[in-house]
Amino acid sequence: MTAPIASKAQRLRRRLLLATACTLCSATALAQAPTPDYPSHPIRMVVTFPPGGSADAVVRMLVPRLNEKLGQQMVVDNRPGAGGNVGLSLVAKAPADGYTLGLGAAGALTANVNLYPQMPFDPVKDFKPVGMVAATPFVIVGHPSVGARTLRELIALAKAKPGTISMGHGGNGTAMHLSTALFAQMADVKLIEVPYRGSGPAALDAMAGQVQLALVDLPASLQQIRAGKLIAFGVTSAQRVPMLPDVPTVAEAGLPGYDSTGWFGVVAPAGTPAPIVARLNAEINAALGDEQIKASMRNLGAEPAPTSTEAFEAYIRSETKKWAKVIQVANIKLD
Repeated sequence: MTAPIASKAQRLRRRLLLATACTLCSATALAQAPTPDYPSHPIRMVVTFPPGGSADAVVRMLVPRLNEKLGQQMVVDNRPGAGGNVGLSLVAKAPADGYTLGLGAAGALTANVNLYPQMPFDPVKDFKPVGMVAATPFVIVGHPSVGARTLRELIALAKAKPGTISMGHGGNGTAMHLSTALFAQMADVKLIEVPYRGSGPAALDAMAGQVQLALVDLPASLQQIRAGKLIAFGVTSAQRVPMLPDVPTVAEAGLPGYDSTGWFGVVAPAGTPAPIVARLNAEINAALGDEQIKASMRNLGAEPAPTSTEAFEAYIRSETKKWAKVIQVANIKLD
C-alpha cells in the first residue's frame, strides 16, 4: 500500500526543523572551533590586590611564562578595594573576548555576595571561571602563655572560659575572619575576635601577648613559629603544608571536617568563548607545573592549585554555599 504523501504543512515543518538543527550544529561547532588568532594583542590581567602582596607576586611569577606561550604581553593592572569588588566589577563589564581577565580571591568570588548589601556584579552569572591559581593555608597560633599546647587543650580552655580568649585575624570580611568564625562555630566556643589590617599586625600582637591567639597566613608567622615565639596549634587546610610538616591540620588536631584556606584564581567575563578559556586554562596549569615556579610560590606561603575550568566552577559554587551558612550564623555584615 502506498504511503500517504506528506502535506505541504508537514514538509514545511520538516524544513524548519532541519534548518534549526543545522543552525544549532553550526553554533556548537563555532563555539568549539580553535581560535588561531588568539591572542592577537596584549591581555589585561586585573589583579584585585595591591602590588607587593603574595597574590600579586604569584601572578608576576606566571606572567613571563604566559607571555612566552601565548605570544603576547599580559599586562598586570592592580585594582584593589572593597574586598576585591572594585577590580572584578571591571572584569564583569569588559568585552567577553579573552583580553580582560581577573584574579579574584575567595572573598570576592564566594563570600562577598553574602557580606555586602549591594554587589556590583553576580559572581556566578557574570564570570566564566578559567582556573584556580593557588591556595593559601592559614595557621592558628598563640602566645606561649596561653595555657595550652595542643588544639584539643585550646578548645577545652575556651569552653571553660567562654568569651575570655581573644583571637586576632586579618580583617573584617577576609578569609581569615571567616576561617576564625568557622573555627568558633565548629568548636562551639565563644571567642573575642579582634580584626587587624592584615596578617602581619595580628601575628605581631599575638607574639607580644596583646591577643592570646591569631589566625594568620604563613608568611606572617612562619619565622616566629620556628623560633618558638608562637605556638602553632594547627594549619587550616585539609592537608599539612610542606613548610610546617610537623604541625597537624585543624581537622587532625581536634575538629574533623574543618577545612578553610584562602585561594585565588583567574576568571573571564561570562560569554568568553570556550576555546579561549580552555587555552588560558591549559597555559596557566602548565606554568603552575613548573618546578621553579612551584618552589617560588611555596616560599611565599602559597600552594600551586591547578584545576580544570569545570572543577574551579564547582568549587566556587560549593564555597559560596559553605560561607553563606557561616556568615549567617555569625551574623557578619559589611557596609
